[in-house]
Amino acid sequence: MNILHVFRSPVGGLFRHVCDLAEEQARLGYNVGIICDASTGGNSAASKLDALQAICTLGVHRVPMSRHIGFSDIKVLRDIPRLCAKQNIDVVHGHGAKGGAYGRIMAKILTAKAIYTPHGGSMHYSITTPTGMFYLSLERYLKKFTDGIIFDSKSSAETYRGKMGGFSCEHRIVHNGLRDHEFNSLNRNTPENQFVFVGEIRKLKGLDILLQALTLLKERNVSLLVFGAGPDEEFFKHRVKELNLTEQVTFNPPIFPVTKAFINARCVVVPSLAESFPYIVLETAAAKVPLLTTNVGGIPEIFGPHANQLLPAGNAHELAKAMQFVLDDHDGAEQLAAALHKYVYTHFRFSTMVEHIIAFYRELLSFPIEIPAKS
Repeated sequence: MNILHVFRSPVGGLFRHVCDLAEEQARLGYNVGIICDASTGGNSAASKLDALQAICTLGVHRVPMSRHIGFSDIKVLRDIPRLCAKQNIDVVHGHGAKGGAYGRIMAKILTAKAIYTPHGGSMHYSITTPTGMFYLSLERYLKKFTDGIIFDSKSSAETYRGKMGGFSCEHRIVHNGLRDHEFNSLNRNTPENQFVFVGEIRKLKGLDILLQALTLLKERNVSLLVFGAGPDEEFFKHRVKELNLTEQVTFNPPIFPVTKAFINARCVVVPSLAESFPYIVLETAAAKVPLLTTNVGGIPEIFGPHANQLLPAGNAHELAKAMQFVLDDHDGAEQLAAALHKYVYTHFRFSTMVEHIIAFYRELLSFPIEIPAKS
């Protein structure tokens, strides 16, 4: 089977998901290729993609892709099918809004099966706004190019159903999963008052709420390490100055593996205003690090019976109260982290994720549903 993954920006959980999936598919003997943006991701993305180049027999191709729709998309859609026109692609798997659009149109040109995983993307928009109406109308148009959809959470599937008026193709829910070694305990320094944020730096991720919560605790000499990059980075650096938090907040580039960010964390905070099924939540739980996050998207599915710990999105005062609990009751926070770790270990495994995705490909291609023997 020849599989091509298409996505835009090599950052965050979406990038991690595609890298994991492509690497394992290649290891299992499939021919795999990647197409993504050339202008984002920095050195850490370049290093990871260089490593994948060695095992992706269909190549790793980087071309300029803008975040927003524009005339440059015409050139991209003209150029990228040429990169794989002679490779007999069976499946084009598009990830995210832009990757999903490119992937489905490419699949039509290449006469391949078009698989789409939203990863949030356009589904975060509201139909009541002009921007949302535009992107969701485009999603409706692309339904006719779609052979199958893989959702990473029940929440994502229900959001798509509501905004798209139902399903017009086969679909599956396949939760993200982690490898066994990611559940190993970390040797953490656990400084007294240090919180950590890891992720794409954009307003949707709720970093402004975290900064506001930090102002309510600043008399406790609380510090925050921010790891990531994104379109709103300059906005948030200015926001830190506005809130007089320059002595407490430190910005750092994206970090890989993400567990390096956890070593000095008293607690990881994921204050998202909207989400799909975020890896950072899985990774923090797997590492048995105390975690504060919000009741949005697929996060309640990750927490399962522990979902009562989740916070309301967009509420700085509730987040500050939860941060205060972590500061005041270190043992209690660690016990909650241990319980969540046990649940995630039982329910979200990497091998299950890969097997279910490949089985869906084969079903759409009418191939026998089997997984190659591991070497």
